[in-house]
Amino acid sequence: MTTLIKQVKIADTQSPFNGQIKDILIEHHKIVSITDQYSGKADQTIHGESLVVCPGFVDPFVHFCDPGMEHRENLASGANAALQGGYTTVFVLPNTQPVIDSKSLVNYINQTSQSLPIHVLPTGAISKKLEGKDLAEMIDMHNNGAVAFSDGLYPVQSTLLFLKALQYVKAFDGVAIQMPIDKSLGSLGLMNEGILSTKLGLPGIPSIAEELIISRDIELLRYTQSKLHITGVSTAKGIAMIAAAKKEGLQISCSVTPYHLFFSEEDLSTYDTLLKVFPPLRTKKDQAALLKAVEDGTIDCISSHHMPQDWDGKTIEFENAKAGIASIETSFATIQHLLPNLQEQRMAELFSLNARRIFTLNKAIVQEGADAEITIFTKTQTTCLSQKDSKSKSANSPFWNKTLQGKVIGTFVKGQLHLNN
Repeated sequence: MTTLIKQVKIADTQSPFNGQIKDILIEHHKIVSITDQYSGKADQTIHGESLVVCPGFVDPFVHFCDPGMEHRENLASGANAALQGGYTTVFVLPNTQPVIDSKSLVNYINQTSQSLPIHVLPTGAISKKLEGKDLAEMIDMHNNGAVAFSDGLYPVQSTLLFLKALQYVKAFDGVAIQMPIDKSLGSLGLMNEGILSTKLGLPGIPSIAEELIISRDIELLRYTQSKLHITGVSTAKGIAMIAAAKKEGLQISCSVTPYHLFFSEEDLSTYDTLLKVFPPLRTKKDQAALLKAVEDGTIDCISSHHMPQDWDGKTIEFENAKAGIASIETSFATIQHLLPNLQEQRMAELFSLNARRIFTLNKAIVQEGADAEITIFTKTQTTCLSQKDSKSKSANSPFWNKTLQGKVIGTFVKGQLHLNN
């Protein structure tokens, strides 16, 4: 089976063809030819306006709820939703039932992933049962294929435990992932603390709940000289601290969600439960700082924080609603819509290249002889996803039926071409 992608711009700094418009021929699972004009025949041909190709998108923080909560999402439905969003590799959270805190659960994810259309990689828990008390079997999980370590939705509160975690991952050059919330300050909050939360009568989560954890973890990183990825950054001060730590030379990286860039606390004035998330939506000032950090390179990755919830979890009073947004299918279009002047190369960094570097994944490169693991997108078409067309089992996306500029055309991964409608 041969696949020809005609007149596509290559966005891949690893490739000798970076920035050039070429014809790309894929045979079975290999890129066999990259030329100005391919004159031969192919079994299937893709040709469209202003197409761009880059190494396949990577999402380092998604919840596929499997095992244990498959009514919300499972590995198969999550993988299909990820494909629609242009992703060829995702890291699933350990917040499952049972928790991914042992090599047997890591093996379950890896074995199931073999039959899925994309690479679904397990993130191992830092603490046993996510209780934040004792370290999980991190070395065993690493040896069996855990891609990184995190307590996911339950960020590690114990300074001693997180210090030990950073020391453990350093032994095998691994990465700890932390979502920054100090639970002692934010456990009862429902939205950003400020004038608006007071007006709405909702308990708030102060910015300092995020900034204290970021500050503490940077100090621990400085002490251990390990590797840390902070995900879901939501405040201006938080991103400024990370930028300073990077300038210092610490091995720190970060990601932001599409919805913290698209929405702010002001969108909660109608008590829309679809926008209840953790960390919460912050102020317009915070939102502007995050957008600037995407543009200037401070933010390394876009992570969807895909968090499926069923209908009952969102169609309820705001204080009782479950947190999270299912955003993996619309992540690319959301960023393209918000930042239309962002260069294709920067898009490739945000959605693929930086995550592959940070987590030392197998290289996906657009060059002759390489395995084909690519995402094809365009800035000129639009995306408007409905719940009916969604591949996810979830019922909690505020992006449904919104027309967003930019579209994922398809992916090529594991020897198969997948095209979106």
